[in-house]
Amino acid sequence: MDFSILTNYFGLYMEGFYGTLLSSVLALIGSFLIGAVIAVFRIRGLRWFGAVYVEFIRNIPLLLVVYIFYYGPSALGFTLDGFKAGTIGLAVYTSAFIAEAIRAGILAVPKGQMEASRSSGLSYIQTMLHIILPQAIKLVIPPLGNQFINLIKNSSVLTLVAGLDLMYFADGISTETYRTFDTYIFVAVFYLVLTLPLSYGVRVWERRLQRKY
Repeated sequence: MDFSILTNYFGLYMEGFYGTLLSSVLALIGSFLIGAVIAVFRIRGLRWFGAVYVEFIRNIPLLLVVYIFYYGPSALGFTLDGFKAGTIGLAVYTSAFIAEAIRAGILAVPKGQMEASRSSGLSYIQTMLHIILPQAIKLVIPPLGNQFINLIKNSSVLTLVAGLDLMYFADGISTETYRTFDTYIFVAVFYLVLTLPLSYGVRVWERRLQRKY
């Protein structure tokens, strides 16, 4: 393995690493917020909308979702660059899976808690925000963690819309050096730097919750 590729192009690797990290964090926050709202819709209120959203997004490719946000806005008179379109696409795509995980957690919370909260004077939204959702999220930490890890790996789709991520810069390095294998091995290491701590953190959090409850 030629380590000179890493040292000579370390600046480009780090620029791609920062792009991947920033996109993943923004998409993670966005997907969690959207997913939580859709999960509540799936339980009560706009059930049809939640069901259509989840089934539509889950059954089309991630790349197509990204392309919708990359090419679609031009029909409305504005454009999104590859980073923005890719990040929004990642958030929307992942939110469908997160919504189903959170919905399963909500259904696992005893119904008596909703009834007790409502009888004490809390509104439905207040009960969801302060009573039901905190418990539901704790119950589904493992699947949520898996979805967040998948999100980081799926961020490589940004390279197809010039999203300035790790894979985008790696493609340029590979073209310039003609050392494809070595170039992408170092990319794999950078992805592991992102995913392994998250995986470990999810396991630790899960064990702590199990001891607490």
